[in-house]
Amino acid sequence: MEPETIGLLVHAVGRTGVLHQLTGVIAAHDGDITSVEILDNWPAEARTYFEVLLPGGLEELVADLEKLAIVRRVERVKTLEQIYGKRIIIMGGGAQVGQVAIGAVSEADRHNIRGEHISVDTIPLVGEQNLADAVRAVARLPRAKALVLAGSLMGGEIETAVREVRAGGLLVISLNMAGSVPEAADLVISDPVQAGVMAVMAVAETAKFNVARLKRRVF
Repeated sequence: MEPETIGLLVHAVGRTGVLHQLTGVIAAHDGDITSVEILDNWPAEARTYFEVLLPGGLEELVADLEKLAIVRRVERVKTLEQIYGKRIIIMGGGAQVGQVAIGAVSEADRHNIRGEHISVDTIPLVGEQNLADAVRAVARLPRAKALVLAGSLMGGEIETAVREVRAGGLLVISLNMAGSVPEAADLVISDPVQAGVMAVMAVAETAKFNVARLKRRVF
C-alpha cells in the first residue's frame, strides 16, 4: 500500500528546540516531512503544522509525539492539498490583477464543483524589484502551480526572475504587455479574463488543455 500523506497539528509549549524534538519523533517512524509551518511560537503555546508521508501507523506516531514533555496534544487534520489544492498566483497592476482573478475564480469554481481543489491568490504590486522578488518567492510557496503576471510594462529583473522560476517547473502566463517579460513566459494572452481561465485550465486535472501541445504561445 502506498504511504499516505497526513496532516498533523501539534500543540506544544514554546521553547528552544521544539521543532528538533518533533521532527526527531517523526523521523523515528520513517515519516517523510513534505511540508512544515510554524503557526505560533510563544512561550504559552507553539503550534506547528506538518504534512507527513507516513508508511506506518498513525496512532503510534501520535502516541510517541504526545509522550514528549513539551507536547500538549496532537490533532490529525486534512492536508492543505486536500482543502485548498493547487494554487494560482496572480500579481501585477491592481485593476488587471482583478480582471485576471475574475477569469481564474470563475473557471476554478467550474472545476472545483467537479472534484478539483484549486485556489487563487492575488497581490497587486508595482516596481521592478518588488515584482522580481515576488516572482522568485512564488517558487517557495507550497502547492503553487502557475503564475499570471498582469500589468502594462514588465521587464529587466522581472524577466530574469521569470526565467528562473520557469526553469524550476512553474508555469508562467503573461498578459500581452510592453517589456521583455512576455518573451520569457510560457503563454502570452491579451485578454486578462482569458488569462485567468487558461491558467486554471492548464493545472486542472479535470481539463484536457495541455500547454505543451499548443502550436503557438501568443493569444
